[in-house]
Amino acid sequence: MKDLENMDERFSDMEMRLSHQEKTIVELSDVIAAQWKKIDALERQLRRLSEEMQEMGGAEAHSQQKPPHY
Repeated sequence: MKDLENMDERFSDMEMRLSHQEKTIVELSDVIAAQWKKIDALERQLRRLSEEMQEMGGAEAHSQQKPPHY
């Protein structure tokens, strides 16, 4: 009888642990998904800013060159 009670208790404990682990996995998955979205947005912003800087740098370099008739 005592063995059955002990087994039931261990089984309940395992079920509770599994439930907590599943919840933690879902929470971590949500965090990872949110981080990937943020990383993608930051990469797009970085690319756009880099393109803008190149355009500005190209315009500055072009304005500093002497015209061909000099």
